[in-house]
Amino acid sequence: MVFSSYTFILAFLPVVLIGFALLGRAEQRRARFVWLVLCSLVYCGWWRLPDLVPLAVSILMNYRVGRGLATASPRAKKILLTLGISANLALLGYFKYAGFLLTTTNALLGTQWDAPPIVLPIAISFYTFQQIAYISDAYLGKTREHRFIDYCLFVSFFPQLIAGPIVHHSQVLPQFYRKRLRLDSADLSVGISLFVFGLAKKVLIADELSPIVAQVFDADAAAPLGLGQAWLGVTAYALQIYFDFSGYSDMALGLGRLFGIRLPLNINSPYRATSVIDFWKRWHITLSDFLRDYLYIPLGGNRHGKARRYLNLMLTMLLGGLWHGASWSFVLWGGLHGLYLMANHAWRNLFGFKSENLLTCWSARLLTFTAVLIAWVPFRAEGLPRVQRIYTAMFGLQGLDFSLGEIDGNKPLVILACLLFVWLFPNVPTVMRRYRPTTGNRLTWDGWKPLAGWVWRPEPFWAIVTALLTIACLMQMSRASEFIYYRF
Repeated sequence: MVFSSYTFILAFLPVVLIGFALLGRAEQRRARFVWLVLCSLVYCGWWRLPDLVPLAVSILMNYRVGRGLATASPRAKKILLTLGISANLALLGYFKYAGFLLTTTNALLGTQWDAPPIVLPIAISFYTFQQIAYISDAYLGKTREHRFIDYCLFVSFFPQLIAGPIVHHSQVLPQFYRKRLRLDSADLSVGISLFVFGLAKKVLIADELSPIVAQVFDADAAAPLGLGQAWLGVTAYALQIYFDFSGYSDMALGLGRLFGIRLPLNINSPYRATSVIDFWKRWHITLSDFLRDYLYIPLGGNRHGKARRYLNLMLTMLLGGLWHGASWSFVLWGGLHGLYLMANHAWRNLFGFKSENLLTCWSARLLTFTAVLIAWVPFRAEGLPRVQRIYTAMFGLQGLDFSLGEIDGNKPLVILACLLFVWLFPNVPTVMRRYRPTTGNRLTWDGWKPLAGWVWRPEPFWAIVTALLTIACLMQMSRASEFIYYRF
């Protein structure tokens, strides 16, 4: 039951909202908490009912660890934190990496151990990281004691359960306590608009780019591929994953806002970044923050010299790649970004920061986009042979064939239009910045200056735009696919 499905939009979401509205009259707000938790569990179990088991085990285990850390002695705290993090990583490791480790061991040692038939539970990567952050902060005394149902809602809240954002307890739990948690006309207006704009990105753009991507990435590893076709396909994938992930992120923001909850910004026009450092401040922001706060800094960050800093950057990005998937392709993707970050920091150490005019800004933007584009290849290609095939074509090692193969002749124009859109037009949260669509972020304009006045307001024009987009999406949703980040 993806967000972009008839079941979710026409059945599940209306039922949740109606139940929430009816319980809004109850004196005890925890009746609304219980309702949202039950609905979130139904949403998770809709994918596969057994997926509720690891979710329940994870919630119970981390809640008890968090409570224990609040009263334990300093020595017991260290032991309890170590056990808690180890148990979380063991749970994630079994479901996500056991098969990968066995396959790698067989390849290295020539053994023939059979990998167990393990199905990856939906959302396990996201709720595991979210709870590791919680117990780490509980160890440092940064959390307060919460009732069990409050903690369950923090972990399982369905707008962000499946693919993020990875929510920090300080961002959401205080809102549950401060807010009236009743349906509000202003929140409904903002929430519906956010949801519809995100839905349009997913259904009308990302899913329409999917066939172009498949022609390049899903072909046999031995099939011929020209230079022009390779670059066009990789660019199409860069746009597909942007509109897919930013569309999901906007929909998650909108769903949270329907209930009066602001979620953190998770993607902020990453293809307008002027460096790879800047890119990682804009792409999957909550994952970047987690890796920085709970991996890079504990490893030593930049406190032990340049060599150690570069090593920490590489380790962080390699593990970030593995978080996305258990394969060497994701390790390669993380390694490329590790090298990019090392080169970016080394450049800054040598030349410092320079004021940017229009020419240098766009030169840096295009260079960064090209580097990110090259790194997307192992992220999407299934297996290193396909990665090699696409890189060989992209760098002209099979000849300078600029033809587009079987890709339709109008597709380059579609891709060019999408590129101009992401480079020049504001993203959805920026358009709605007057109504604070996110928590903890001050959205600033960095798009094309003539569009700076393009701001969403609850007025007839935007109501008509939203209605037309809704109709267009409903007409196309039968062909909608699941979100890319649902796989992680």
